[in-house]
Amino acid sequence: MTVTSEATTAWKGALFDGAGEVSLVSSGLGSYPVNWKARSEGSTSVTTPEELLAAAHSSCFSMALSLALAENGTPPDSIDTTASVTFKPGTGITGSHLNVNAVVPGIEPEDFERIAQGAKAGCPVSQALAGIEITLEATLA
Repeated sequence: MTVTSEATTAWKGALFDGAGEVSLVSSGLGSYPVNWKARSEGSTSVTTPEELLAAAHSSCFSMALSLALAENGTPPDSIDTTASVTFKPGTGITGSHLNVNAVVPGIEPEDFERIAQGAKAGCPVSQALAGIEITLEATLA
C-alpha cells in the first residue's frame, strides 16, 4: 500500500517581512507559524522547515533502527533519537546529525554501531537527504 502524507503552508508577504503557517493536513495535529527570522536566526516559539525535517529524520531513523535490531534478534527496549538539521542562509541545508541512545539487551557495542550505521543508510528520510552530510553518534545506555 502506498501512503501519501500532506502538509500545507499559507504564506503572506515577502520573504524577509512575511510569515506563514504550516498545517499538518494528514494527521490534523496542528498548525505552526513559520517565518524567515526564525529560520535564519533561530526561535523557541516559531518552527522552521529544518525543525520539521529533523522530526521526520529522527522518527524515520528510530523506526529503521528498531526494525534492524529486531531482525538481528536483539529488539530494543527503547530508542531515543535527536536529529539536528543545520541551515545556513545563502547556502541551504548543510547537514543532519543523528544522536541516538538506546537500551538494547544482549547486544555488543560494535554490533550496535554497525546496525545503527546500516539503519542510517537505509532510513528512507536519510536516502531523501542524500545531498547533505548525515552523521551519527550512537550509544548504548
